[in-house]
Amino acid sequence: MTFTPNPHFRPDAVPPPAGPEVQAFHRGMPGYRPSPIRTVDGVRLKDESNRFGLPAFKILGASWAVERTVRAHPDTRVLVTASAGNHGRAVARVAAQRGLGCRVYLPVVTSASRADLIAAEGADVVRVDGDYNAAVALAERHAAEPGAALLADTALEPATGPPEWVIDGYSTLFREIDVPADVLLVPTGVGSLAAAAVRWAVHERPGTAVVAVEPATAACVTASIVVGRMAAVDTPGTTMAGMDCATPSAVAWPTLLHGLTGTITVTDVQAARAMRDLAVAGLTIGDCGAATLAAWRAGGAPGRSVLCVATEGASDPDAYARALSA
Repeated sequence: MTFTPNPHFRPDAVPPPAGPEVQAFHRGMPGYRPSPIRTVDGVRLKDESNRFGLPAFKILGASWAVERTVRAHPDTRVLVTASAGNHGRAVARVAAQRGLGCRVYLPVVTSASRADLIAAEGADVVRVDGDYNAAVALAERHAAEPGAALLADTALEPATGPPEWVIDGYSTLFREIDVPADVLLVPTGVGSLAAAAVRWAVHERPGTAVVAVEPATAACVTASIVVGRMAAVDTPGTTMAGMDCATPSAVAWPTLLHGLTGTITVTDVQAARAMRDLAVAGLTIGDCGAATLAAWRAGGAPGRSVLCVATEGASDPDAYARALSA
């Protein structure tokens, strides 16, 4: 575990979170309820293992981004996205609910069970012979087809539209928090969720420090914070599949640069141990969600009152079962 402080912290440069219409939109969706806050080993965890019947928080961003996309482009017939798993499944679920087609591009390392779950939502799944960034690039190219719309939760270059709307959608998660916390630990891949956390904390919960938690083998936000600009890292792989990202989102990056207190990296072994301990406590939390508990246990959180965001349940059932039996 390594804590890296952010020398570029400048909260006055952080934009505000989305307006109240986002949370009102989610509250109007069938099955909405705030995700619960659990206590394990003396630390609080916001449990995102069941959002609208899906085992991850991603549908908050996907549903709002689809709503905004359809408003802006009412002729949309097919949603196109890239994903490591959870975002693609969320987009596929929302597309089916709204009578739209869906095509999801997956990097080559994506497990068969994740791909099958996305396909079961009615999406066309396309395997990409490359990493997550290659899947993003291919999705961007094919989204230019007539009637198609890109539903990205990241961007390789500064952009408006869906990548920003996804961050806006995540604001609901943080506005549900009704307990004190001077440190918020957030699992971080490309940084969209962490950006939503930062905007909320700076403008609505001053004094709450946001710390991004990354896999040690895919710490693109940490590398970027160190040099003060977006940086790419080699990603040899991690069991925390949803955070196996080589580059931060260009849309989230300015917020992360100016608003993160710092970052913490954890190993696959640390995350798996935390996941198994959460299972013993009766909570089904996957590797990515357990990473924040691992970070807290390693003593990396610089505060007294800590809230961990547990971002997913068993989003890859096969991998979850293998980890529990290891």
